[in-house]
Amino acid sequence: MMIPFLIAVGVMCAITSLLAVIMVIADATIGNYGDVTITINGEKSVTVEGGHPLLSTLKEEEIFIPSACGGRGSCGLCKLKVLEGAGEPLPTEMPWLDPDEVASHVRLSCQVKVKNDIRIEVPEELFSVKQFETEVKAIRDLTHDIKEVRLKLIEPEGIEFTAGQFVHFEVPVYALTDEPVYRAYSLSSGPTEHGEIELEIRYVANGICTTYVHQHLEVGQNITINGPYGDFYLRDTDSDIIFIAGGSGMAPIKSILHEMARTGSQRKARYFFGARSVRDLFLLDDMKALEEQLPDFRFIPALSDPDPEDHWEDETGLITQVVGRHVEDASQMEAYLCGSPLMIDACIAVLREKGMPEEKVYFDKFS
Repeated sequence: MMIPFLIAVGVMCAITSLLAVIMVIADATIGNYGDVTITINGEKSVTVEGGHPLLSTLKEEEIFIPSACGGRGSCGLCKLKVLEGAGEPLPTEMPWLDPDEVASHVRLSCQVKVKNDIRIEVPEELFSVKQFETEVKAIRDLTHDIKEVRLKLIEPEGIEFTAGQFVHFEVPVYALTDEPVYRAYSLSSGPTEHGEIELEIRYVANGICTTYVHQHLEVGQNITINGPYGDFYLRDTDSDIIFIAGGSGMAPIKSILHEMARTGSQRKARYFFGARSVRDLFLLDDMKALEEQLPDFRFIPALSDPDPEDHWEDETGLITQVVGRHVEDASQMEAYLCGSPLMIDACIAVLREKGMPEEKVYFDKFS
């Protein structure tokens, strides 16, 4: 019985080894697409090495496409029109594309591999996105799992952005990644601080970027970023405002609030911030100062599961419940939400019940 078993094991090992060799040969031959041409907006053409995702290929040409997930296909932000040369959309793309987008040749650039000459359309505003070399000026613990990272811009020395936008933070090679990767983080600083920016980065277990920031990043280190990106910004209206966020979703709303204070905004605004317990609250002094600077602004923190030692006597419950208790008629308001998809979807449902038109709800979902 042992001899036939050993023979079978030997045959399986031989087959596995043969398949591995075939895969190596295929990668070196069939997978070698040579040089291909990308034609952009019918005007500009670039010749690139084939076989790589369109998102990273364009990045090498200093054409930066927004992506909150760093090219993993889990955020749906890196959409471009690919007019020729990419075949049919992949199953990994379809959850992010509606029928009109599919008909218009919209694709996720992180999922499109550049194998042939292709024609694409890039929104004109993305050509103003730049890459910046920065130096870590300060790192501060905001909570047990959120760090504030302050970056000094070296080259170029300044960045122009709108409060609410985000940048890509590039993580160098280290234990969790064998190639540089990037992740999207909202700017928490105000847009008038041209020479420095601030990010709020929450730790996620085994997250490539968050682990690097929380366990390896040091003051004085150089970091590459690119941006700015995004259409999450305060609309120029007179409507009353509802802000809703949790955790590091504080970042873009903090930036917007400071810009409102700088410009002397008179708009009524209520900011509902959800946390689990007192140890998850932060920047309370900053919010109090904003309440004094803005004539009709109120910060409303709520704890979903306060610890007994917190001695919390203010709002409790899910943030959707708190919003529901405070808002009676939202039909003439507009809302700005930042957080997880589940939180945002639940908040949209509550606001809709309160009469807010869905087109007046603006959000930034963390992937």
